[in-house]
Amino acid sequence: MSKMPRDHLKLVLRISFPDQDRLGHGKIELLEHIRETGSISAAGRAMDMSYRRAWLLVADLNRMFLLPSVESQRGGQKGGGAALTEFGEQLLARFRAMEKSMHQALAADLEWLDANRRPIDKPNDP
Repeated sequence: MSKMPRDHLKLVLRISFPDQDRLGHGKIELLEHIRETGSISAAGRAMDMSYRRAWLLVADLNRMFLLPSVESQRGGQKGGGAALTEFGEQLLARFRAMEKSMHQALAADLEWLDANRRPIDKPNDP
């Protein structure tokens, strides 16, 4: 019987603000898709997210900080669109840098945890 490869442990950065706002992977990924597509609705579709949900997350991001992260333009001949602001670009870059720092700082601890965890298919011994 061949041994199945183990899933690796995963670190997830989520920042909880005192007023219950959160900044995490979902909002950051949405910013990346907006930058790539130039559209909030297309960014939402790329994440299998409803149009409404994508717009609500952008509204949250724009409300959470002193400066907006995304600027949108209503439809017209070109159909409107959206783009990250300078602040949005900085937010995206800083969040990704924080993730990288977190992974580097905790790599040895994650390796230790991974090496010492019980396989999923092996029940606890009494």
